[in-house]
Amino acid sequence: MLNSKLISNKLSIIIPAYNESKTIHLILDKIKNTTLINNIQKEIIFVNDCSTDDTGECIKKYIEDNSDLEIKYFEHKINMGKGAALRTGIQNATGEYLIIQDADLEYDPNEYNLLLQPIIDGHADVVYGSRFMGGKPHRILFFWHTIGNKLLTFLSNMFTNLNLTDMETCYKMFRTEIIQSIILKENRFGFEPEVTAKVSRLKDIRIYEIGISYYGRTYQEGKKINWKDGFRAIYCVIKYGLLSK
Repeated sequence: MLNSKLISNKLSIIIPAYNESKTIHLILDKIKNTTLINNIQKEIIFVNDCSTDDTGECIKKYIEDNSDLEIKYFEHKINMGKGAALRTGIQNATGEYLIIQDADLEYDPNEYNLLLQPIIDGHADVVYGSRFMGGKPHRILFFWHTIGNKLLTFLSNMFTNLNLTDMETCYKMFRTEIIQSIILKENRFGFEPEVTAKVSRLKDIRIYEIGISYYGRTYQEGKKINWKDGFRAIYCVIKYGLLSK
């Protein structure tokens, strides 16, 4: 069912977080200092997925110190995973547009406008930010992660008949009514192949992709995804791309 209470000219920014106290204020500062095209306003929806550090305290202090910024705070009482945190955020979004933002510093909020433009211009309903196209800066990190991402994208494209270059990207922007109309089930990192498969089946959907920068981090710096998540992603590609047709 489409949300009739969506507010036009507003971008909902969904931030799922687990133990991100060291960087959460930095990413929020970047979002705060980002000016959106067409005078679009920002709604930040922060979902704390039962962090065991002081992430919750940090975000509450940030809200207190930045009353001019619209931030909604939700907290899971048990750790449920990134996908579950995203569902909480998506369900509570009220902006006309919606983007997913990780709580770390791997993606740059200054590039929101790149993804917004095709939607504002009336060309797109969904825009993916690709780390593998365009001339933006990319930190050089893990060879096998890159191979894994490209393999997952290739498998996903086989089942969805899309030609994406980066299905696993964090930066996915939607018209909010579209993402809220989809029933999502995955609790962890299976969200990416699930939402891609389900969006691809929507009638007359217009999906675009644009190059973005990527400031990846190491495991020592807090990266959480691992090989188990990769196998789960392969399972989800098959489950939602083939078995759910």
